[in-house]
Amino acid sequence: MSRPHTFTPPPCAHAHQLRTSRGDFAVLDASPPGAVRGTALLLPGYMGSKEDFVALLEPLSTAGYRTVAVDGRGQYETDGTDRQEDYEQGELARDVLAQATVLGAAGTVHLLGHSLGGQIARAAVLLDASPFRSLTLMSSGPAEVVEAQQLKVKVLGDALATLSMARVWEAMRALDPPEEVASADGEALRRRWLRHRPAQLIATGRRLVTEPDRVAELAAVPLPVHVLSGERDDTWPVPLLDDMARRLGAHRTRIAGAEHSPNTDRPQETAAAIAAYWDSL
Repeated sequence: MSRPHTFTPPPCAHAHQLRTSRGDFAVLDASPPGAVRGTALLLPGYMGSKEDFVALLEPLSTAGYRTVAVDGRGQYETDGTDRQEDYEQGELARDVLAQATVLGAAGTVHLLGHSLGGQIARAAVLLDASPFRSLTLMSSGPAEVVEAQQLKVKVLGDALATLSMARVWEAMRALDPPEEVASADGEALRRRWLRHRPAQLIATGRRLVTEPDRVAELAAVPLPVHVLSGERDDTWPVPLLDDMARRLGAHRTRIAGAEHSPNTDRPQETAAAIAAYWDSL
């Protein structure tokens, strides 16, 4: 999961509930100080939340883009059910389409998804690309995660099926390197974790380890695509992301010094690359 350095949004952003035809979603909504060049919808990854994009909000809004980071259903401050079927990928993709419909006219919303969020974004585009101006896949690969990550997700799913969220959190933190525990706001991360719905984590985790390769389907959609990642990635190897970009005919960016979460590892450089891509369109 991304570990944001702060959960406090910048002054340009405000938290509210985005009302859609598929329910209300908690968002951080950052407005540009001047003319609006476009609108962007940002989807977080597995175990993440809208706060994973806090460090991107100010630079992207300063670049002229209204930037809306969202908690998906069952994530952190967006409500959800205890039914795993409510978190199937098609359901989450339809949520994204409903969010985009509220945010802008057809063909105007820049969609960005990090990791799991990228695969949900892809699914939304494959259902209906008409709301979108572009798609950015951030550290999000063509199919299932690597074998080592599959094992972690399966172990987590088994734990969530039998233990409380608090017990699972304690076990996960015990395995974290000391420097990671000290580098993030541990209590804020814990509060976020405890508000996730276990059913959401189990269902989306299952999808991460079984996701099929849908690159050819996406390549057939007439929508500009940007593949962005760090220079290292332990979830989808960077050469695999390079190959996916080639298959898509996509713009490709590697962020120096970043790993699986360039949004938190190198936010200024990441925001600059995203805004430059949107500007080019």
